[in-house]
Amino acid sequence: MSGTTTAAVGLRRRAAGAGANRWVVLVVLCVSLLLVAVDATVLHVAVPAVTEDIKPGAIELLWIVDTYPLVCASLLILFGTLGDRVGRRRILLLGYALFGVASALAAFAPDAQVLIVARALLGVGGAMIMPATLSILRQVFPDRRERALAIGIWSAVAAVGAAVGPLLGGFLLEHFWWGSVFLVNIPLMLVSLPVGRMLLPESKGDGKGPWDVVGALMAAAGLFGAVLGVKRLGGGEGLGPATVVPLLVGAALLTLFVRRQRRRTYPLVDLKMFARPAFSTSVGCIVLAMLALVGLELIAAQYLQLVLGLSPLETGLRLLPLTIAAMAAGLFGARMLRRFGPRRMVVFGFCLTAGAVVLLTAMGREDNATLMLSGFVLLGFGLETTLFGAYESMLSEAPQEQAGGAAAIGETSYQLGAGIGIALLGTVMNAAYAPGISAVPGVPAPAAASASHSLGEAYDVADRLGGATGEALRSAARDCFVHGLHVTLLVSAGLLLLGAVMALRLPRVMHCEPEGAKVEVPAPREVAESTRVSA
Repeated sequence: MSGTTTAAVGLRRRAAGAGANRWVVLVVLCVSLLLVAVDATVLHVAVPAVTEDIKPGAIELLWIVDTYPLVCASLLILFGTLGDRVGRRRILLLGYALFGVASALAAFAPDAQVLIVARALLGVGGAMIMPATLSILRQVFPDRRERALAIGIWSAVAAVGAAVGPLLGGFLLEHFWWGSVFLVNIPLMLVSLPVGRMLLPESKGDGKGPWDVVGALMAAAGLFGAVLGVKRLGGGEGLGPATVVPLLVGAALLTLFVRRQRRRTYPLVDLKMFARPAFSTSVGCIVLAMLALVGLELIAAQYLQLVLGLSPLETGLRLLPLTIAAMAAGLFGARMLRRFGPRRMVVFGFCLTAGAVVLLTAMGREDNATLMLSGFVLLGFGLETTLFGAYESMLSEAPQEQAGGAAAIGETSYQLGAGIGIALLGTVMNAAYAPGISAVPGVPAPAAASASHSLGEAYDVADRLGGATGEALRSAARDCFVHGLHVTLLVSAGLLLLGAVMALRLPRVMHCEPEGAKVEVPAPREVAESTRVSA
């Protein structure tokens, strides 16, 4: 009798320890995510300093900025599914190590070529880290109620990282050289590597069948081509061979990848997940939400700086309420999901965001801080509500053994949505902006053609023309930009309402394990080892 009681007490203590350790694991995963999110945006403010120091060419500068997201997006499925096969914790720790080494290489890069290679290695490390954090989170929090809270904290940290990147970069550049924006990663990685090794639990998929190496490389090459083509479209490169060829090759490889996965007994990614309405709808909602967010943030930053004349720091501070509202939505997301269910939560998020976008159409040539504050707060809260509900539904719908692949699909849709958003909304913006420039009297046709490319180029042309003609061009370009902004906002609102209609396919209620149901909680390495020893 006493032996049975002692065993029961021991089991309860180990379960309590595992429960406490779940939240420690979440902290470690959030630190990982924070580093990757910060690194995705921190370089933006350092570009002028990099240009002045190592003097890259125009093409080299483009690759310095774009290599990281391009490589990262291409390899998410490869490393997400590899983690399911060899161990998610192992892939995450290797990602930590590579991220630290690549950060040191980038910080002390003597020329543009080395910096491009370092940024590519950072992309590889990021692709190892991002899906691993979500898949481990899925494993560590098997109870959906707790997992929803964990995803809320995880998404709030992602929002913080995206906002902190430019602010941290600006602070470091004021006190140190441009390499410090990369060097700051190294101490955190040196801490995360041993702490992660001690605390993170190892988890794998079911291990059935061989890992599809050919399929993984096919997916990576196809995504590289697709993302590269979309990025070139977003950069205004037009439909030239350098844009069309990567898009066609990428689309062909991805089509072949899908056909290959359908034929295989043990596919790299189980495409049957897309037959589940909740999973496929969640992925579509992530794409649409990111499509609206990234394009709008880019255009809003141009509006704040070029129309209102704010500094980069003032621009960052104006956009900060959006991030704070997104953090709040992430932290309250679990409670909203339990109360309203995935369908109503995501539909509400899309509708709230669309309303915020329509509200922002009242922005004009004059500064209206109150209007922007209200619009950005609603925009941030609505978008994060949408993304939270979509990510949680996607992860919960995926089988646990496919957690890495599901997380990789979610992160890939996030990256593709961002790229498509810049391309699509940038095209809408240019189509609405350019026609009005040619109608300015006294401006030569070649100058008007240059000014029609962007508001920044229009200002340069106006400065060269000078006098009344230059001032007329400057004023007309500002008016055309504001008109283009309004058209782009209305198109975004339409896309967001389309997302709300799509979200009606999500489940009405949040299905959870019944109270008292047996839920296996993976313990960290030391807890598991002590369990085996005591046994």
